[in-house]
Amino acid sequence: MEKERLKQRILAARGKILPDLVLKGGMVVDLFTGRIEQDDVAIHEGHIVGVGAGYRGRREVDLRGKWILPGLMDAHIHMESSMLAPPMLAGALLVHGTTTIVADPHEIANVMGLEGVRFMLEQSEGIPFDVFVMAPSCVPATNLETAGGKIGPRELQELLEHPRVLGLAEMMNFPGVLETEDEVLEKILLFRGKAIDGHCPSLRGRELQAYVSAGIRSDHEATRLEEALEKLKCGMMVMIREGSSAKNLEDLLPLVMQGGRRRTCFVSDDLHAEDIARHGHLDFLLRKSVALGLDPISAIRQVSINPAEHYGLNDRGAVAPGYRADLTVVEDLKDFQVVSVYKDGRLVVEDGQLVDLPRPAKDLRYASSRPLNMAPMSPEDFRIPHGGGKARIIELIPGQIITKACVEKVPSDHGNVTSQVQCDILKLAVVERHHASGRCGLGLVRGFGLKRGALASSVAHDSHNVIAVGVSDQEIFRAVEEVRLMGGGLAVVIGDKALATTPLQIAGLMSREPPDILVRQLEATKKSAANELGCAINEPFMALSFLALPVIPELKLTDRGLVDVNRFTLVPIFSGS
Repeated sequence: MEKERLKQRILAARGKILPDLVLKGGMVVDLFTGRIEQDDVAIHEGHIVGVGAGYRGRREVDLRGKWILPGLMDAHIHMESSMLAPPMLAGALLVHGTTTIVADPHEIANVMGLEGVRFMLEQSEGIPFDVFVMAPSCVPATNLETAGGKIGPRELQELLEHPRVLGLAEMMNFPGVLETEDEVLEKILLFRGKAIDGHCPSLRGRELQAYVSAGIRSDHEATRLEEALEKLKCGMMVMIREGSSAKNLEDLLPLVMQGGRRRTCFVSDDLHAEDIARHGHLDFLLRKSVALGLDPISAIRQVSINPAEHYGLNDRGAVAPGYRADLTVVEDLKDFQVVSVYKDGRLVVEDGQLVDLPRPAKDLRYASSRPLNMAPMSPEDFRIPHGGGKARIIELIPGQIITKACVEKVPSDHGNVTSQVQCDILKLAVVERHHASGRCGLGLVRGFGLKRGALASSVAHDSHNVIAVGVSDQEIFRAVEEVRLMGGGLAVVIGDKALATTPLQIAGLMSREPPDILVRQLEATKKSAANELGCAINEPFMALSFLALPVIPELKLTDRGLVDVNRFTLVPIFSGS
C-alpha cells in the first residue's frame, strides 16, 4: 500500500496523472532560498508533489492575492495550561494556522502518572492535527513538593516505544544533571539518539557547558539576551517563549536578528484559552516579531522548518516537493490573518472557520471528575505564627515566572502574621491534594494587589496541589474548599461566598467544555478577581500557578514549605534577623 501511494505521488509530480488538489497562483514562501514567488502548489496523497506554474488537478483552488506558508509548528507547549482537552485545543489552534505541536504532558503526569500521558496521547489520536509528545523527565519535578504520579525509567521505557514520542522532555532537574545523579543520567541515556530538551534558567559558564555536554540540546528559559547568546554558542536550540505569563520575545528577538535565525524558534510554553481566543497562537508571534523589525521569512522559519528540523520531523516545515501538505494560507505577511488551513492536503479551516471540529478518540469523561484527595481543613490551618525578625516574601516580577526574594518586617495579631493590604503583602498557601496528607505550606507574597477576598486554584505547577492567595485565613480556607468541592478548578471568594468559579473536571487541570464556553468562564472569573477583589494583574491564576514551581528562581512555595530555589532547599518564613 505504501509503495503504491509513493508511486502515485511520483506520477502526479511528473504530470502523468492529475494530483488530488492544486492551489493556484498563490504567493509561495520558499524558506530554502528566502524568496517569495507566485506559483501553483500540487498536492497528492497528502503530500506536496510539485511547486511551480501550470499544474492542473482534479480540484483547483484560486489563491491569487494570498500567501502560502507551511503549517505552523509550536516546538514547546503544555496543552494542560490551555485548560482545554486535546481535541478542543486542536480546534482552537487550527484556526490560527497551527498544524503541529510538540507537547510536554508533565502537568497531567504529575497528577496521574503514566495514565495521564496515555490519556493525552489517546485524546489526540485520529484528529486532523499532529500532537507529538516529549516524555516527561521530572515527575515529580523535585523532592521539595508532593505529586500525584511518578514517572521513572521503567515508565519512560514504555513511552519510548510510542511512535509520537520524540524524545525526553525538559530536564528541569539541572542540579541533578550537574551532580550526576544516577536516575537522572539513566533517563538521559535511555533517550540517547533522540531529542532531549532542556530547562536551565540563568545557568551560565562551566555549569551550562556541563549541562549541554549531557546531550541536552534546547532551552526555553532564557530571559536575557546575554544568557540566550551563551546558550546559542553552546549549540542549543534557543526557544524564545511568549506565553500568557512569561513573555521573552521582545528581549530576545535581537538574537534572531543578529545571526541566530537557524538555531532559534518561537514557542508558547504555557498559553491560556482566552489568550488564544483574544490574540491567537503562533500567528500572533509572527505579527509581533515582524512589527518589531524581523523580516517575514525569518519569522516564519521560527515556527516551521527550524523546530521541525530540531525534532527530526523532516516531512514538514516547508512548501516544497515531498513535504507533508500542511499549509497555512494568509492574507499578507504583516498581519498574518489566516484564511485557510490544509492538513495533509485536507481543508480543515476555510474563511477563518473550522470545517470539521476534531473529535476525541475517547469520551472526555474518561479521567474526569476525580475528587481531590484532600484531608479536612479549617481556617486555623492557614495561620502563620510570627517568628520574630524579618519574613521572607515572594515578590512577583511582571511578565515573568521568576520571582524575587525579599526580606521585610511584617505585623502580627495575637502572635500570628496578618496580611498588609496597604503594602500588598498577602498570605499564600499550598495544600497537598493527592494523598490526603493534610500538608500545607504557608508563605507571603507581593504583587497581586488584592484588597479583600481570596483566589484558589488546582493548577499549580508542577505537582498541581491546591494553591491560594488571600487577605484572611477564613477566605483562603473558603477558596480552597470551593476548589475541593468542584473536584478541581479556579475560585474567587469574598467572605464565605464564592463569586465566580471555573470547573476543571479533567485531573483538576482541564475543562470538558469547548473553547467558547471555557473562555467565558475564565473571563468571568478573572473579571471578578479584578472588580471585586481589586486584583492588580491581568493573569492572576497563571501567576498563582507558577508560585508553586520550585525549579524557577528565586523563592517559591510548595506543600512542604518555602523553597529557596537558588539553594534548592526549604527555608523558614522568618530569617531570624
